[in-house]
Amino acid sequence: MPAPDDIVAHHDPKPGFNPWVRGAAPRETLEIVAYDPTWPALFEQLAADLRTALGPIALRIDHIGSSAVPGLAAKPVIDIDLTVADPTAEQRYVPGLAALGYDLVIREPHWHQHRCLRLEQPRVNLHVFGPDCPENIRHVLFRDWLRHHADDRLRYERAKQAAAIGAHDVMQYNLNKQAVIRDIYARVFAAAGLT
Repeated sequence: MPAPDDIVAHHDPKPGFNPWVRGAAPRETLEIVAYDPTWPALFEQLAADLRTALGPIALRIDHIGSSAVPGLAAKPVIDIDLTVADPTAEQRYVPGLAALGYDLVIREPHWHQHRCLRLEQPRVNLHVFGPDCPENIRHVLFRDWLRHHADDRLRYERAKQAAAIGAHDVMQYNLNKQAVIRDIYARVFAAAGLT
């Protein structure tokens, strides 16, 4: 289990570092849509496919992000955290994921060895971390908080809708909503006794 200080520490992008495997962040239209009640079942099917493809290599699979929060408007993207023994050992898991159609798009060695693979249909962001990674713990804490706190869920929804206006890539979108996210995290961490 990571130390509380590691869990509450926010990550800022490394200056001058480009995490994109193939150049720059792709330009895309960011759309926030009403919550879709089929998202949990879609996640379960995707998780089953991941377990079949990876077997024991997949130590843990979590539905995270806004599509994991009932009632929360979101980008129509399923975000998944996949825990593997060693994210740097790409040869152990990337071929199996590629066979399912996932494409390795981000590599961030300075941030918990994070890897991100993307599936186009249905749209999935698959985040790969190692065991006991602080970021995975943060994702689950944030998801669970929003599931049980309607006021912060509504506040976050409004921040997401505002953040999407004029954003042409996911990095800008994330930056646009960062202040609200960090404010909610402060309450999450305090409630969990981490600060």
